[in-house]
Amino acid sequence: MMQGTRRGVSVHYLPAILLLVHALCGSVDGKREIPIGAIFHQVPDHSYESEIAFRYAVERVNMHEKHFELVPIVRYVSPEDSFRTERKVCELAAEGVTAVFGPSSLLTAGIVGSICKTLEIPHIITHWDPEPLGGIEAELRAMTINLYPEADVLSRALADLIVDYSWKSFTIIYDSDEGLMRLKDILQIHGPADAPITVRQIDDDPDYRPLLKDIQSSGESHIILEIRPDRILELLRQAKEVKMLEEYQSYIITSLDAHTIDFEELRYSRSNITALRLMDTKSFDIKNAVHDWEQGEARMKRPFRVSPEHVHTESALYNDAVKIYATAIRELDATEEITPARLSCGSKNLRQWPFGLRIVNYMKVKTEHGITGPIIFDDFGRRAHFHLDIIELSKDEGFKKIATWDPTHGVNYTRSQGEVYSQIVESLQNKTFIVASRIGAPFLMFKEKKDGEFLEGNNRFEGYSLELIDGISKILGFQYRMELVPDGKYGSYNKVTKKWDGLVKYLLDRVSAQTVDSSVEKVGNPTQLHSFLQKADLAVCDLTITYERRTAVDFTMPFMTLGISILYAKPVQQPKDLFSFLSPLSLDVWIYMATAYLGVSVLLFVLSRMAPADWENPHPCKQDNDEVENIWDMCNALWLTMGSIMGQGCDILPKAISTRLVAGMWWFFALIMLSSYTANLAAFLTMERMDATIESAEDLAKQSKIKYGVVMGGSTMAFFQTSNFSTYQRMWASMESARPSVFTKSNDEGRDRVIKGKRMYAFLMESTSLEYITERYCDLTQIGGLLDSKGYGIAMPVNSPYRTAISGAVLKMQEEGKLYQLKTRWWKEMRGGGQCTEVPNSSQENELGIGNVGGVFVVLALGCFCAFLIGILEFLWNVRKVAVEEKVTPWDALKAELKFALNIAVTSKPVHNTLSESTASGKSSLRSKSESRRGSELAGRGNSVRTAASLTNLDKSGFAFDKH
Repeated sequence: MMQGTRRGVSVHYLPAILLLVHALCGSVDGKREIPIGAIFHQVPDHSYESEIAFRYAVERVNMHEKHFELVPIVRYVSPEDSFRTERKVCELAAEGVTAVFGPSSLLTAGIVGSICKTLEIPHIITHWDPEPLGGIEAELRAMTINLYPEADVLSRALADLIVDYSWKSFTIIYDSDEGLMRLKDILQIHGPADAPITVRQIDDDPDYRPLLKDIQSSGESHIILEIRPDRILELLRQAKEVKMLEEYQSYIITSLDAHTIDFEELRYSRSNITALRLMDTKSFDIKNAVHDWEQGEARMKRPFRVSPEHVHTESALYNDAVKIYATAIRELDATEEITPARLSCGSKNLRQWPFGLRIVNYMKVKTEHGITGPIIFDDFGRRAHFHLDIIELSKDEGFKKIATWDPTHGVNYTRSQGEVYSQIVESLQNKTFIVASRIGAPFLMFKEKKDGEFLEGNNRFEGYSLELIDGISKILGFQYRMELVPDGKYGSYNKVTKKWDGLVKYLLDRVSAQTVDSSVEKVGNPTQLHSFLQKADLAVCDLTITYERRTAVDFTMPFMTLGISILYAKPVQQPKDLFSFLSPLSLDVWIYMATAYLGVSVLLFVLSRMAPADWENPHPCKQDNDEVENIWDMCNALWLTMGSIMGQGCDILPKAISTRLVAGMWWFFALIMLSSYTANLAAFLTMERMDATIESAEDLAKQSKIKYGVVMGGSTMAFFQTSNFSTYQRMWASMESARPSVFTKSNDEGRDRVIKGKRMYAFLMESTSLEYITERYCDLTQIGGLLDSKGYGIAMPVNSPYRTAISGAVLKMQEEGKLYQLKTRWWKEMRGGGQCTEVPNSSQENELGIGNVGGVFVVLALGCFCAFLIGILEFLWNVRKVAVEEKVTPWDALKAELKFALNIAVTSKPVHNTLSESTASGKSSLRSKSESRRGSELAGRGNSVRTAASLTNLDKSGFAFDKH
């Protein structure tokens, strides 16, 4: 109010007084006077600053010009008073002004521009001017020059900033239709498939809390403020009251005067507040201008203080407008003297100023550089090229420049990555993160308590996740508190309810006060009665980075890589069996083979008795022999079939067609059975049945006997659901249709199902968890390789300011080998790890021990023992015959035969000279004569030794005793 009064008394009448002095006395220094007009609004308050900027810009121009002097003539109007505005413009025209600056209202500026167009007086404005719906008409804007950034280009700058910030959704808060028009490009960058943009308008009600609470309940954390500067601070102050100035809320202020607001009370808020600025507040030009303003007002005894960091955009634009207009006058006046003219708005013979169009056209092609940077106009007099500073509210120095923008290069950051990292790390000091997780070995487990020990806080847990986040906290210097997610899930999106569950849900909500009694009951920790998950900053566990999750939350770089693999039970090692060599054939087959063996032997015996070709002459040299023999008694028939099935053959063969046919079919049968037996013997002895072998996912997909499943709602399940590979699609269809369900609630349930499934169930899970299980359950193993490749990451809310710092800490731990040490510790050492580290030699794994083939030796020993017994019986039977034939005692016969048998030097044995009647009576007459003749020869020779050939007649063998 004081400033308004001062301005009304001393400033308002100053131009008239100066004009009167100039009219009466002329120019003191001989300069030609060129009057310029300016129209200001009585509100807002910074109009006074704009007027000061205008006046002292004129003063500085006059200090340097030698041939002309600008004379400012100022008028004041209300922003809504179009009638008074029209009258003031006509007054200025009548006073001979060569240009009109302002006003800043769209309504009044339009009237001024229309009159200036009619009179061809340059009209220079410094406010936002939208493009008409029907497009720009060059005729209407022929005399208008606007130093304010062109509306579409400024809107594009905001759109580029949003894209650079990766805002996928946001809420726009605006207070006027003009403000919504300024965000045209921002609304156009949103595609149909993108998350919805919310647009909320505020009215004159100063209580913004209900609106802010609605935005907070929607989960939105990105807000664009398109409101008047005088409302910004109050809205943010109320946002702080409803907890909407936290680290995960981000604000972009579109007003180019945001830097003039005193944010001292909000400087230490954790939210990100970004704004745009048209000028570099640290430049020499603006400091020099502010110095002129303060010194000039001091001379007029009017205290005025303003810092370069708080200069309004309009004030700077007025300064640059005067400068560029003076440059045009100077350049054109050098070729032709520019003289002012008094013009009348209501004259019937309407006159136009002849120099006006030339001045405007020169300004359009002239490039200048002022407080607000480079000044370049397009053909319509709009400022189409300009530079913007992107500024961010900091704790130390208020708004700080972090980047620049221009239409050619877009966003270009001026601070280094090191500065960003240092700023983030500094903000992390003494901060306590709420880290959400879930129980699952080895990532997070309840610590085993000792007797009488009470555990609370982070001491309740142990595992890989806890030590990982502990290592990161030591690098970055923050504190943390581990909490369990109530539902115990990783996080999947329900397309029906359009909501997330698990860890992702609580990162999105970030505020939850639900007890987890049910979760505690599931994991069996009675000491933890309640747990509250509030403001979850991070989620650390075996959470897989997927595309779907990445659309909802952010992830750090992966701290562990993995893939999907198959958990299956190892083949059950059966007890050693001495007769396991019989396994290739079942008991039924062995019985059938024995039956066939006996049947074929009997058939061969019968057919040989019937077939004439198998009756032979025992002495082929005697053609007149009256008797023939048949060697195919039952013993020979059994021996032939036995030799065939053993693959050794026989030295006697059938001669008849029928018997040969039987023998041939038997040999064919024996060959097939022997081949089948030998082919399967090794597999059976090593317990490697082909029907129980699974080597890959393809093997699972091709069969239906062995069931397989995954964790319900996990990333592995999503992999099969969305896969385009035919094998995985077939596997998913099989899992989905299986009854009972093959899905499990956890990896532990899947592990137990594989153990109890007796090789009739396989479980598809991530390789890291599979490695942990196979290190502790030696009867389980991994089948095949990895079906895909992915990674575990630390999740956090979208656009979290701590993502870069935490990713850097993870990378540092990886480079130092700490991640490898952590995995080795929790996979192979802790909680029973390392039990199954022995890897059997592949060559020894298939070797057969005595336990597998010992039965063969038993059979051999039994056969040899039986043969030994039969040999003894044959020896005793022969001793008995010798004793009878030689008429000696059995004891003498036994000693003589045994003595001869033990004399290994003797290779031939004589035949006894007599035969017992019992033996001779059963022989044919031909054989009896032969035996009698051979007996007489033996009697003549006495105890001489017979040739080796006589040993073939075993029935007559013996020893000739000397009776003397």
